[in-house]
Amino acid sequence: MALLTFKGGVHPPHHKELSAGAEIRELPAPKLLYIPLSQHIGAPCNAVVEAGQEVKRGELIGEPTGFVSSPVHSSVSGTVKEITTITNPMGRTVPAVVIENDGRDEWAPLKDTPEYMNLSPEELKEKIKDAGIVGMGGATFPTHVKLSPPKEKPVDVVIINGAECEPYLTADHRLMVERPEDVIEGLKILMRVLGVSKGHVGIESNKPDAIEKMKAAASGEPGIEVNVLEVKYPQGAEKMLIKAILDRDVPAGGLPMDVGVVVQNVGTAVAIYEACRYGKPLIERVVTVTGEGVKNPSNLLARIGTPIRELIEDCGGLTDSPKKVILGGPMMGFATFDLDLPVTKGTSGVLVLSEREYVDSEKFGPCIRCGRCIDACPMGLMPSMLSIFAEKGHYEDTKEYNIFDCFECGTCTYVCPAKRPIVQLIRLAKSMVKR
Repeated sequence: MALLTFKGGVHPPHHKELSAGAEIRELPAPKLLYIPLSQHIGAPCNAVVEAGQEVKRGELIGEPTGFVSSPVHSSVSGTVKEITTITNPMGRTVPAVVIENDGRDEWAPLKDTPEYMNLSPEELKEKIKDAGIVGMGGATFPTHVKLSPPKEKPVDVVIINGAECEPYLTADHRLMVERPEDVIEGLKILMRVLGVSKGHVGIESNKPDAIEKMKAAASGEPGIEVNVLEVKYPQGAEKMLIKAILDRDVPAGGLPMDVGVVVQNVGTAVAIYEACRYGKPLIERVVTVTGEGVKNPSNLLARIGTPIRELIEDCGGLTDSPKKVILGGPMMGFATFDLDLPVTKGTSGVLVLSEREYVDSEKFGPCIRCGRCIDACPMGLMPSMLSIFAEKGHYEDTKEYNIFDCFECGTCTYVCPAKRPIVQLIRLAKSMVKR
């Protein structure tokens, strides 16, 4: 039987063997945590604590300021040192709460709900909202907003994205192997909130242990199916996943809800289960620390606000040939300039590339019109034209080539023989053009 997939895409070396066998282990909480008040798409939070105030683990420290926003909680018990600003991986300045850990890990009161599946969809959605859950695959879109489609766009399917197509990363893989029942419970909650009877879990075929565990956890659950996908990048992109599993095409400029689908990440599903069952807010996440530039690649359960440096040191530190540190994966991640940047809700990985793995992308040539980027683009765009317009400063012309349908997967840059920074040029054009 042919594996499910989509048109286009590429097959970069996945390098998942570095950390795929590393069981998730808890990283000790650091002495100082830097918790950004903007860890999501949308309006940043306002601090509801002040310097000198004592806080408990799981206590609210930032309240949302709009519908598209998400609350932020303390990941340790301790004392608020200051409210300051820090620079995020994209180079933007954001407000942050600095907390000194007292080492006691005292929890704020949580509401345990053993019969959570008896709650109404609205009650479940409120629990998800109050827990500050956002998309943990990297997009960080507030989950309660995603679960509130307009009435004119009814949803009939929920998909859990277990593809994890980004090279090197294995955090979702390990969650599916070690906590498959929690992933399925999260899916069942999502199905109840949206009132649908059909759920899918999409997993690439290079994760046979995860496929086996998830199929066992889903057996006997009505309406839930585990789908095996071809190993191809960017198989885990929402629109590609929908095409592969359901053969539905999201229209240009549209969203998954336009074709009756909501997609959520594996980590998000586990966080949803923990919020609805135990009342636990999103204060920690699994992060893959990997690459040949780190001594012991691992999967760590890290507190939100932990400096990246702490994760690397816990994995044995850097090797003698580190070249670049990337937050996320090599295709869509951001190279970081500061190892003191904190783990956020969207930090799926810390990738330390060695001298051998690093490819110099600073020198590039003119477009040779080979068309490889057009063949590989999963959205059927013309990346070559978009990059040429951006390079020449003709930003408005990119709208005629549907620039906003690009989700910046980096496939075009990967296949370009001239080593042109196509996706970076597209990002520049997007920032210069109004929708």
